[in-house]
Amino acid sequence: MKPPRSSRNDVFLRYKLWLSAISGEGIIEESTYAILKAIDETGSLKSAAEQLGVSYRKAWGDIKKSEELLGYDLTEKHRGGVGGGASTITPKAKNLLEAYATLHQKMDSAIEDAYEDFKDKIL
Repeated sequence: MKPPRSSRNDVFLRYKLWLSAISGEGIIEESTYAILKAIDETGSLKSAAEQLGVSYRKAWGDIKKSEELLGYDLTEKHRGGVGGGASTITPKAKNLLEAYATLHQKMDSAIEDAYEDFKDKIL
């Protein structure tokens, strides 16, 4: 049996938004944003990684890479204690998250408008 043929009505737009250094290395994109947001919500890098279904090593590595490229810390680590360690995001990380979310919302709106124009021309 052949798969169903798509029609012009089945055209979908997908895009990703990320910010990069001049070298092309990614500073922040959707997964790094999600990790930082989850750290802010859970108070732990380990919990954030588990919540997102990524390894602790990957989450930690992505944050470290972003910190190196930005030149400032995104998280503060608090080791040990009765309940184990904790992590919080820095005020600069909070600003970065807010700015990225605002940029993403504005890009979504502009791209949706452009996509509607595109669909009008192909249908």
